[in-house]
Amino acid sequence: MHAKAIVADDHPLFRSALKHAVLSVLGDNILESASFDETLDLLNIHHNIELVFLDLNMPGNQGLTGLTVLRNNYPDVLVVIVSAEERPDIIKKAIDFGSSGYIPKSTPLPIITQAVEQILDGQIWVPEDMLNDVKQLNNAEYITFASRLEKLTPHQLKVLQLMADGLLNKQIAYELQVSESTIKQHVSAVLNKLGFNNRTQAGVMFKSVMSTVAGG
Repeated sequence: MHAKAIVADDHPLFRSALKHAVLSVLGDNILESASFDETLDLLNIHHNIELVFLDLNMPGNQGLTGLTVLRNNYPDVLVVIVSAEERPDIIKKAIDFGSSGYIPKSTPLPIITQAVEQILDGQIWVPEDMLNDVKQLNNAEYITFASRLEKLTPHQLKVLQLMADGLLNKQIAYELQVSESTIKQHVSAVLNKLGFNNRTQAGVMFKSVMSTVAGG
């Protein structure tokens, strides 16, 4: 079973180790990126990417934001979170927001190989010793928010990100090179789809969910 994949991590030694671990599963069809922007560039160039291994805190990505962007813009691409973070609540959120698996960087290489095989078979993989802790967590609010985020278009998601960063409509319009009236339409659609009354509520919720990780 071979699939074209991207290992997105800013640590060259870890990228090399991860590529070695999944070589038997993915073959030589593995690209590398050291930042989130590089990852997006590769996805735009290579339209046959099937799998992305995403570091939670590589340059350009903070917490679950990158995962959300990839799931929103490339819904057919599987995303597997790879991180030094091993908190069950973060693993649970990653799965809720569309990750096909969560592989801690402490995972032995043979286990990573098995994890990728299971993920490509359509299963969701988390470490066996954390499975019970993850299953016991249940945050209906986050699950609902995740399902609503999936309804946003890529442009609307970008507007939401900039709203959460505190930008005004005029500033967002300048950033995205569109008219302010277009941004007002996007903001209205975002609030409607997410079920919020105002942009502050939407921005606070987005930040609280996405910025969950301190380490890489």
